Amino acid sequence: MPISLACSPRFWSIITFSLLVAACDGAPKFKSTDITGADYGKSLELVDSSGRARHLEDFRGKAVVLSFGFTQCPDVCPTTLADLAGVVKALGADAERVQVLFVTVDPERDTPELLAQYLRAFDPRFIALRGDLPATQRVAKDFKIYFEKRKTGASYTIDHSAQSYVIDPQGRLRLLVRPDRLAPDLPDDLRTLLKERT
Repeated sequence: MPISLACSPRFWSIITFSLLVAACDGAPKFKSTDITGADYGKSLELVDSSGRARHLEDFRGKAVVLSFGFTQCPDVCPTTLADLAGVVKALGADAERVQVLFVTVDPERDTPELLAQYLRAFDPRFIALRGDLPATQRVAKDFKIYFEKRKTGASYTIDHSAQSYVIDPQGRLRLLVRPDRLAPDLPDDLRTLLKERT
């Protein structure tokens, strides 16, 4: 009478091996979308509100949370920044190891002074970045961010992608976070990331 695979010693060896591999897998478990190894989001060259040129390399040693938006955004952008302020507050002492960067997709209206004032309303540690339109387009393309000006009456608004990215302290793109998951998921994900050994 043939032995069923479920009862065979070989079956149990395979199961045991699989469980051991899973237990030894040292990869961190994130709540956000893990995009470790993505072939985009490698560079950023823009200017902060004080006129200083900034690059991703400037923030090595910190986890960077990168968001895109504009100051006249009616809903998603202020909600994102408010959620990020709550995330940073929830981190306690670890907040010193995290830098939030906000890239404007509306350099025409978002002056350095306006950006500085806008971000201060959420958290004075946040850094606003801007460039001319070609520089903004380059960064948006490198991070797969869509944005487009839409005329509304005598003025305009901007449609744009709403995800945020997390870059680890070694400068590697690691996580994509949906706007509705910032508050519930990002504090734990940042703690996990900051515990990693280099």
